[in-house]
Amino acid sequence: MLLHQYYLECLAQASYLVGDRASGVAAVVDPRRDVDVYIDAASAEGLQIQHVFLTHFHADFASGHLELRDRCGAEIHIGRGAETEYAFTPSADGDSWTFGDVRVEVMATPGHTPESISLLVFDLTKTGDAPHAVLTGDCLFIGDVGRPDLMASAGLTQEEMATQLYRSTRDRLLTLPDDTLIYPGHGAGSMCGKSLGAETVSTIGEQRRSNPALQPMSCEAFVALVCEGQQTVPPYFSYDAEFNKRDHAIMGTVISAIPSISVEQALDRQRQGAVILDTRDSEAYCAGHIPGSINVGLDGRFVTWVGTILSHDTELVIGAPEGRGEEAARRLGRIGFDRVVGCIDGFDAAVAESQSIALDRITPDAMHQALREAPPGVLVDVRQPNEWEASRIAGSVNIPLTRFVEDLHRLPAEGPLHLHCQSGYRSAVAASLLARHGRTGFADLKGGLDAWIEAGHPVIGDPERCS
Repeated sequence: MLLHQYYLECLAQASYLVGDRASGVAAVVDPRRDVDVYIDAASAEGLQIQHVFLTHFHADFASGHLELRDRCGAEIHIGRGAETEYAFTPSADGDSWTFGDVRVEVMATPGHTPESISLLVFDLTKTGDAPHAVLTGDCLFIGDVGRPDLMASAGLTQEEMATQLYRSTRDRLLTLPDDTLIYPGHGAGSMCGKSLGAETVSTIGEQRRSNPALQPMSCEAFVALVCEGQQTVPPYFSYDAEFNKRDHAIMGTVISAIPSISVEQALDRQRQGAVILDTRDSEAYCAGHIPGSINVGLDGRFVTWVGTILSHDTELVIGAPEGRGEEAARRLGRIGFDRVVGCIDGFDAAVAESQSIALDRITPDAMHQALREAPPGVLVDVRQPNEWEASRIAGSVNIPLTRFVEDLHRLPAEGPLHLHCQSGYRSAVAASLLARHGRTGFADLKGGLDAWIEAGHPVIGDPERCS
């Protein structure tokens, strides 16, 4: 038996290749949209990918089931009750597929979404009675369970979904043997839960002991626990959930059609409504950038924040460090953002040659002094509310990046502004949005709250809770 996890840090997302070397048959579970990694691995092992399973309709990324269907002839399996534009095999509780010495069996585990399933993986060379592992999708994570509040658009309340999640964890997953390995769909940093652990594998027994959501409690207490304190859902979540139901274009076709364009062509596109997306790091962007461009650095949770601050129907022009334009386009494709109309050729040189502008970045010591002067201005913390509650600079106002554009009206029209987040990544995105909306007289804290604390300046709360 082959069971391999592919963990994508930028999306905190896990997918899986399950195969039997003797029969040469493999299945992929919850694939990302750029599927070469699975095809190459299967080929190296002498396997043919014949099945692709979606544990549910993912909201945080565009899955690669159609790519594997078109490129490998794989049969698509989704939980019973799902509705799509393409053909698939409905997978009901107890359905199973055996290839060689491997058996994959469906366990219906609704709650995160109605069609959610988990997959039991049996190594038949050892036993056919107890699973070697369970692939839990977004039902059960390491240290948490899936959020139940994503189905409001379908007319289902989070309380209804949380009740299903309670039954799925107690009546189904926790009935498995303690030594059953748990392979979840996400890890720390994902917005599909609120307290996900950094580990990417555990066991039923360990989670029974340590996972707060799996402790003995009434259904009412569980519902209250999992419904409280969830992060703001990025706008692209609802788009991706529907995107994964549609018979859309495969990624290879989309990427190959993106032209290389000059900065003059990019500016013309910008005048027609496109957004120039500057994917360099915040230091480079603040040192000089094309007016009106938005900064979301590639070396961070790039697509999560692009999908949060921009709409899927916005035309995008990519400005990337040398040799990374295709990477940026591919990562955008992972959330179904396919409207990339060009990639600026020689972007670093293009910025230097254009009428670029700079943004102020301020050191912790300089900001500490500025806040003590009159007028002190407004200190804006763009982190999530739970981060702000845990630890913050005294007097700061919390306007999360997830709602920054919508809440700009909360900021005074005049006077100094200071922006910060935890590390400086998100506040640089916010600074670029302020500049795009014509705001001046603001500065971004270099290094964020981490640098502020390291410099010895005071905070309210416990810095360890948000580190």
